[in-house]
Amino acid sequence: MTDPSLDVWLSDRRVGRLYQVGGRLVFVYAADWLVLDDIVALSVSMPLQVEPYNDRAARAFFAGLLPEHEQRHQVARALGVSPRNDFALLAGVGGECAGAVTFTPPGDAPVLRPIATDYWPLEDIQLAGILKTLPERPLLAGEADLRLCLAGVHDKLPVLLKAGRILLPLNGVPSSHIVKPARRDIAGSVYNEAFCLALARAIGLSTAASAVGTADNEDYVLIERYDRETPTKGGPVRLHQEDFCQALAVPPERKYEEDGGPSLADCFGLLRSVVARPVLDLPRLLDVVLFNALVGNNDAHGKSFSLVYTAGGLRLAPLYGTMCTAIYPGERAGMAMKIGGTEDFAALAPRHWQRLARDAGLSAPQTRRRLIDMATRLPAAALTLRGDFEAYPNGLPVIDRIVALLTERCASTLGGFDVS
Repeated sequence: MTDPSLDVWLSDRRVGRLYQVGGRLVFVYAADWLVLDDIVALSVSMPLQVEPYNDRAARAFFAGLLPEHEQRHQVARALGVSPRNDFALLAGVGGECAGAVTFTPPGDAPVLRPIATDYWPLEDIQLAGILKTLPERPLLAGEADLRLCLAGVHDKLPVLLKAGRILLPLNGVPSSHIVKPARRDIAGSVYNEAFCLALARAIGLSTAASAVGTADNEDYVLIERYDRETPTKGGPVRLHQEDFCQALAVPPERKYEEDGGPSLADCFGLLRSVVARPVLDLPRLLDVVLFNALVGNNDAHGKSFSLVYTAGGLRLAPLYGTMCTAIYPGERAGMAMKIGGTEDFAALAPRHWQRLARDAGLSAPQTRRRLIDMATRLPAAALTLRGDFEAYPNGLPVIDRIVALLTERCASTLGGFDVS
């Protein structure tokens, strides 16, 4: 093909080539990749094959790597390309992406052994300045030597955390953490997300490590990347991953169930069919669903869950983003994924949880036990954790609203099962 193209890499190995043909994407696995013994597919939705994948088959995965909505438009503006041009956007920012994926011009290779000069140390005042400008310059798109790419609609930035300092990865080298600044549209978002992630971890959910940070009076959440490993020597190592929309061939604009995106039945069905140990990962996903419902996270959609490619096979990724959106009047009123056929938490009754168990292919008694256990433990765990957050007095008002909401939700849930 003579059409514009990009080489597609998983860490240090070229897996194929992405073309732009008539404004549409075409992906072809490399012939030398297909003959190797220890290879994986780029996506569950794109099994290994010699034949090319057309735009309809490939776009969910590749567009799923890119920022969305206004962030996508801002990135396109910075690059001087159309926001509808997935290929041009990946060419501009697809250096350090989610998982192990990297894009380079044909014949080039990613930086395989980063050195000190591939990272830019940031002083607090520099980091604060960057955080302030992210809404207008998402991912610092268009800046020299920076090709950073993360999906989603909210501001975030891949960084390296080294000896307590934050550094920007240059030339497409790996990061280790993600910085999320305070959102302009949601009061206390930093403390909300940090508290909810810490609460999930406190009750035993597998959760990405997180912490609150401040740079020159600019608050942020610092989240450790689950798709990176940091060996005792050397820098971060990329791990391949994909979110549920990518694995189910659902483009990012359809990530919500109401728009034709994945339902909870689809999510559990995906896990059951692809993970190495369903007996472990199905209950883990159930716990995340229960937690999101009880804590008031109404924005848990198909891109909120991911698969990680490990040496032992595919596994459910740790919970990497959750917050109580139900305390904000301007946010969506119903749950992004229906539970037992309803998106209204207040309407949930035992029959809805029983239907969830049926949709998920789990036993109703097991689902009931896990729900009751979580609803019983969550309020006390939240009150204990609130004490840990007293070091952040600015965050206590929003945390107190979260604790009140989840306490009420847990009480109503237990009352529905007549558990005192």
